[in-house]
Amino acid sequence: MSRLMAMVASLLIGGFVATASLAQTDIEFTLDWKFEGPSAAYFAAIDNGHFADAGLNVTVSAGQGSLDAIPKVATGAFPFGFADINSLVKFLDSNPGAPVKAVMMVYDKPPFAVVGRKSLGVASPSDLEGRILGAPPPDGAWAQFPAFASANGLNVDAITVEPVGFPTREPSLAEGVVDAVTGFSFSSFLNLVRLGVPEDDISVILMADHGLALYGNVIIVNTDYAAANPDIVKGFIQAVANGWKDVIKDPAAGAKMVADRNPAADVALETRRLQLAIDANVLTDYVMKSGIGGIDSDRFAQSLVQLQENYDFINPLMDASVYFSGDYLGDAADRMLQ
Repeated sequence: MSRLMAMVASLLIGGFVATASLAQTDIEFTLDWKFEGPSAAYFAAIDNGHFADAGLNVTVSAGQGSLDAIPKVATGAFPFGFADINSLVKFLDSNPGAPVKAVMMVYDKPPFAVVGRKSLGVASPSDLEGRILGAPPPDGAWAQFPAFASANGLNVDAITVEPVGFPTREPSLAEGVVDAVTGFSFSSFLNLVRLGVPEDDISVILMADHGLALYGNVIIVNTDYAAANPDIVKGFIQAVANGWKDVIKDPAAGAKMVADRNPAADVALETRRLQLAIDANVLTDYVMKSGIGGIDSDRFAQSLVQLQENYDFINPLMDASVYFSGDYLGDAADRMLQ
């Protein structure tokens, strides 16, 4: 081979290797809701190269609730999703054997809350008796209210429940039509602030701090896809953990990434929403000790018992491994957030 031909061959081989090294696996990831502050970690994993480092080219889609995200993953339309694990347990009760499972706990404490106004006499769970509670029938927090009431010894007959729509939930509380509402802690709080309710008049009663062992939102995966692509699932989870590390260090930068995808978003508002989620739902004592992603088996077993107070199961509850797998988490040291 002539020197010229050798040089050409060398360049071609080098180009092929470079192209191969840049190859990425395309991944579709569905959220449970629209692009808001708490979704910043996934955009940080994109913008800061964590998914790319794992060989992944991830596209994030907005959702319309956990009941929208879970079927998308179960049917294989999306390999990965973000959804409430309690909704997943209910889904698998109605669809036993469906190929979907949680593989990474994100909200170690769920944002399910009762949000009241101190000026209307609501500052603790017992204050709900004798007052009006506004609750949207499809609300995730309202779905957990029976177990919350039981854990706090509430006389539910002494509470007047007023069905409200999502758009009118916080306005009803701001106007004093109801004394408290059920909702996600960070969203209801900020919605009330935007409506002019003084922050020191708002009481956020996080159900996880008042007797509920329930977990919150998780990364879910299609189990057929996971079985065929275990390294992709492991890489995806680590990239998400790295994204959370980034936005915990700089929430404002994370909120800016959200605003880049959602022009209607207010960066200051989404920074605050993200920080509220970090403080109350993500960076818990358990996560500080064990890293993001895992679960405590005893607490999870207790949460399944409490779920039976909220939902009439068709089938006997299964072993925790039916709903959650820690097989793809990797080393805890790599998932420490601070």
